[in-house]
Amino acid sequence: MLVAARELLVERGYDELTMDAVAERAGVHRTTVYRRWRDVGGLLADVLDAAGGDDWRPPDTGTLEGDLVAVNAEVEAALSAEAVIAALIAASFRSQEAAGALRRFWEERYARCAVVVERAVRRGECPEGTCARRVLVTATAPVYQQRVLVRGGADPELGRQAARSVALGAAAGVFVTGAGGG
Repeated sequence: MLVAARELLVERGYDELTMDAVAERAGVHRTTVYRRWRDVGGLLADVLDAAGGDDWRPPDTGTLEGDLVAVNAEVEAALSAEAVIAALIAASFRSQEAAGALRRFWEERYARCAVVVERAVRRGECPEGTCARRVLVTATAPVYQQRVLVRGGADPELGRQAARSVALGAAAGVFVTGAGGG
């Protein structure tokens, strides 16, 4: 049923995603869908929660800049290849349950990506106290802005420039938290 929900969300959008349509696409009786989820928001929350159940890990290129470039390339590729990601992000603005699931998804992804900054601190590329989440949000935000908010085309150079800028800022201590830092 989650696959059916993903497909219908991409094909029809949030406004036309119904429990009955999901049941029909999944080949089950509508009561089966309603027994598990009380509304579309809950169904989408489970779609998002399932997306976080993979074994993805951030790449290790040997430098903070390289790792951030690689993460941005993966974000760019995912947003280009899977229309469902943008559709789920858009749906999260319409459903509290989907918004909560999206927050859980990002929290989990940021936690996995913290190792990128931890490695950079160990290598001496940025100071102790550098906030991994702020580094990652700042590095990836331009890619999400371009692909999801502006709905623009792929721009790999944007991801590389953002990664370089953030790596330089991290080296300068811009993202250090506490004691007057970031």
